[in-house]
Amino acid sequence: MFIRFSLITLSLFAALIQSAQADQAQDLSKAREALTKQDNDADTEKALEEVFEAAEKNYSLLKRGGVSLNYNFDYSYYGDQRIDLVIEPTLDSDGQPTGSSTIRNADVAPVASHTFTNSFALDYGLLDNLTLGGRLPLVAKFDTEEELTTYALGDISGTVRYQPFEYVPGRMSQTYFGSLKLKTGDSPYDIDLNNSLSSGSGFYSLSGGLSASKVMDPVVLFASGSYSYNVPEKGLNQVRGSSILKEVHPGNSLSLSMGFAYSLSYDVSLSASFQGSFNDRTRFELYTPSTGETQSSISGSQMSGIMNFALGVRVSPKTIANVNVGFGMTELSPDIILGLSLPIDIEGVKPPSGT
Repeated sequence: MFIRFSLITLSLFAALIQSAQADQAQDLSKAREALTKQDNDADTEKALEEVFEAAEKNYSLLKRGGVSLNYNFDYSYYGDQRIDLVIEPTLDSDGQPTGSSTIRNADVAPVASHTFTNSFALDYGLLDNLTLGGRLPLVAKFDTEEELTTYALGDISGTVRYQPFEYVPGRMSQTYFGSLKLKTGDSPYDIDLNNSLSSGSGFYSLSGGLSASKVMDPVVLFASGSYSYNVPEKGLNQVRGSSILKEVHPGNSLSLSMGFAYSLSYDVSLSASFQGSFNDRTRFELYTPSTGETQSSISGSQMSGIMNFALGVRVSPKTIANVNVGFGMTELSPDIILGLSLPIDIEGVKPPSGT
């Protein structure tokens, strides 16, 4: 009895050992198979090839099919002093003017103009090095002198940005751009100047230029230059005093900006920039009904300059908010400029990867 039990026990033990050895051999075979290079595995040579191909097409614009939406808030303040004079000619005893005059009243009144602009800028990557963009501004203006207020659509604009050469670290990056601005806002040449304020320029504008930047870690240098052609406006019928405005030939403009950005950390950056522009003289064609004559009135060329300081703060891993403060350096420039730029997450409307 004992001998039979021992033989059965030894047989079961041998079977267990054989099964364990078989499982171990099967596991080793699976491990060996897993470590063997498969047809769909990427080897070192293929990985390096993909890296080099990506480096050959590395651009700083949006990738093909990429979409970005930004919200911008801008505030500008113009302050001035307006002098109202009441001058009466001096009369002799016969009631005839003597050629001299007397100031009866002189009133100095402060004039302030406040402009609030909420705009949405949408960009779409048509190609890796070609981006299309559009800007939709909503304008609110208030004039303290005339006590006028307006809420209207501003001038819609479209932009094309093209980067001919890929971005190479350590080298200067160049981007060419062109834009078209439409006269969708309330034109200053169509409104009643005594009862309304304008929200647009009143004419079409075509512009083109070049922007360049260079990274010198932790500093980024940038500059931009552009030229704008302003299309003349004809067929107007705006009353200005005793005359009627018929045509406006706005002067073309030349703009230049330059500055730098400094990264304080991964989450905070500072930038300073200067923006200057030169506007050529503008010619107005005025018709006087009483005389039946058309006369030209020319306003001289203008120069403007703005200094801007901006703070960029990373509020989330994918979101950077920019706050800027600026001031005008010439008489025709805004006295105070405030701005906020914030990207809007539209991940849900982006095309799927690989499209």
